[in-house]
Amino acid sequence: MKIVVPKPFMYKAKTRAVLLLHGFTGNTIDVKMLGRYLQEYGYTCHAPLYRGHGADPDRLIQTGPEDWWRDAVDGYDHLTSEGYEEIAVIGISLGGTFALKLASFLKVKAVVSICAPVLAKDIEGLYRRVNDYAEGYKKFEGKSDGQIRVEMKDFTNMPVASLQDLQQLISQVKNSLKAIASPVFVLQGRLDHPVYRESADIIFNTVNVENKLIRWYEDSGHIITLGKERQQVYEDVRMFLDSLEWKRQSESDDNHE
Repeated sequence: MKIVVPKPFMYKAKTRAVLLLHGFTGNTIDVKMLGRYLQEYGYTCHAPLYRGHGADPDRLIQTGPEDWWRDAVDGYDHLTSEGYEEIAVIGISLGGTFALKLASFLKVKAVVSICAPVLAKDIEGLYRRVNDYAEGYKKFEGKSDGQIRVEMKDFTNMPVASLQDLQQLISQVKNSLKAIASPVFVLQGRLDHPVYRESADIIFNTVNVENKLIRWYEDSGHIITLGKERQQVYEDVRMFLDSLEWKRQSESDDNHE
């Protein structure tokens, strides 16, 4: 069976740019519909794909948080190299953590944090996340249950040294929240894991900016950009972006289409 690997995307519109960042063990599909929606309202949207993600799980465990972070920064640099001067950063899950980290030391128009952790989950929980990803990918490949059991036994024995590094990165972002000077919008699913719910409150209460909002989605879990309330999520994000003081768009913006 041929596997179609998710890819980075660039949806061009006007001079207002948005960097979209997916989560750990996720891929650009997590933010694809949001990107298309924002493009319709004049926002250029770019989403990088982190190394090792969206492909064979053996490749995932050969990469680590520094690789994924570098890909997020490269996504920002790609937009600036394309001539975009005003960039909002939107991330879901670990992508939201990366978005907050970017906003703590780079010039961003705003940061939108969606179900982002700033409290590290336990190693066992992260390890299960990797195993679930591996098992799901093997099912997607069309492998039999027996073959998957054999392969997962070998996969489970593989070390995942990067998980402790991931915990450390998340903790570091929590400590840098007060350095953010851009407007902040926090979105959180009420049915999500307690770590993410508590993180949402910490982010909102810690960032030291006047323009900050938090919104809870009562019927949503973790990947709310794909959940039952996704349309409301898209509209809320767009209205927040529209409320910012962007540079006046002109006819010269057509060069970005």
